[in-house]
Amino acid sequence: MTVATTIQQQLQGASWIRKMFEEGIRLKAERGAENIFDFTLGNPSEDPPPGVIETFQRLANRNAPGSHGYMPNSGFQAARRVVAERLKRDTGLPFDENLVLMTVGCAGAMNTALKALLDPGDEVIVPMPAFPDYQFYITNHGGRMVPVETDEDFSLDVARIEAGITVRTRAIILNSPNNPTGVIYSEQVLRDLDSVLRKADHTIVAISDEPYKSIVYDGAKCPEMASIVSNCMVTTSWSKTWALAGERIGYLAISPRIPDAAALSVACNFTNRILGYINAPAIWQLVAAEAPEEMTDLAAYHEKRSLLCDGLAEIGYKVKKPQGAFYVFLKTPIPDDLVFARTLQEEGVLAVPGSGFGRSGFVRLSLTVPRDTIIRSLPAFSRALQKQTVGPGTRSI
Repeated sequence: MTVATTIQQQLQGASWIRKMFEEGIRLKAERGAENIFDFTLGNPSEDPPPGVIETFQRLANRNAPGSHGYMPNSGFQAARRVVAERLKRDTGLPFDENLVLMTVGCAGAMNTALKALLDPGDEVIVPMPAFPDYQFYITNHGGRMVPVETDEDFSLDVARIEAGITVRTRAIILNSPNNPTGVIYSEQVLRDLDSVLRKADHTIVAISDEPYKSIVYDGAKCPEMASIVSNCMVTTSWSKTWALAGERIGYLAISPRIPDAAALSVACNFTNRILGYINAPAIWQLVAAEAPEEMTDLAAYHEKRSLLCDGLAEIGYKVKKPQGAFYVFLKTPIPDDLVFARTLQEEGVLAVPGSGFGRSGFVRLSLTVPRDTIIRSLPAFSRALQKQTVGPGTRSI
C-alpha cells in the first residue's frame, strides 16, 4: 500500500466536520441546494469588515517594493510589533515582537508550537469535547493526546486535569470560547488550573487556542488567558473575526513568563520553517499590521443564535445558548447522536455528531449559515424529532 499505515488509520477517524460538509455537497447536487440545510462547517457567511477589504485593496494597489518577498520566518516586524502591543495592553505582560510569530492561521500556529514542545511519547491534555483535529496536530509531532472530560456544563474539571498529569505531560490545549460547546472558561477555574500546573515538577505549557475570543454574547468577556495562566502560548487567527477563513492569517505569541521564552521563540521560528509554512502570507500580515482591531458585524450572530435556539426550544429540543463562538451544541433526543444525525440528514439537515468532538449525545450546529436557512430548517428539525423512534435503552426528551 502506498499510503502510510498511520495515515490510513487516521483517515478512518478523520474529522466528522469535513465528512458531513462533503456529504452536503453530494446531497445538494442530488436534492437541490434549497432543500439541504447545512450546519456543518464554521465558514463565516457574513461579509468581511469594510476596513479590512479597503486596507487590503490599498496595500495591493500600492505594491510597495519588498511587500511580496521573503521576510524573517517570524513575519514582518511591523505586524509582530502591533500584535505585541495589543497583547501588552490586554494582559499587562511585557510582550515584545520577538515573542510573536505571524502564522498560517491557528492550525499553523498550533503545529509550530507543538513541534517545538514535543518529543516522541510526550503527552498533551485536551479537555473534551474538543475540536477533532487537535489529536492529529499532536500525533503529527510524535505526541499522545490525553482526553480529559469536562463537567456537566462543559467547564474545566480541574481535579480530572490534575489526575491526568504525568511526567510526560508537556502541554494542555485550552479553547475558550469553546468549539463545539460555546462555553467560556471562568477566571476562577483558570486560576485553579494555573495553581495545578504550577505545582507540577516540570514546565507544562497551556496552549490557548483563541480564534473565537471576540465572538461573545450577552455582554460576556473572555478572561485573558496569558495574564492568568503563567506558562501560556496564545494561538489565534483573524479568520473568524474578519470572516476570511480561507486567507489563513494568524499568530503565535509566547508569554514572557514561560521559562526560556526567548529560546522557545527561536525554536518556533525554526519549526515554522521546517514544517513548510516558511512564513505567513505577506499581504495579510501587512493588513493585520494596519487593521488589527477590525471586526465583522456580530449582530447577525446574536440574531441567528436566538433564532435557532429559541426555535429549537419551541419544537421541544433541550438547547442551551452558547456564551461565545458560533456553534450550538444541541442535545439529541436519544443517546446515539450518530443515529439522530442520520435522522436529521433524512430531513435535509446536516449536523456534526458530538461523537466527532469526543462527546456523544449531542450534535453541533454552526451559526454561520444565512438567516433564511435557519428559518426554513425548523420544520425539518421538527419532523426529525417527531419521527425519531425510541428504541430499547433510549428515551425521548
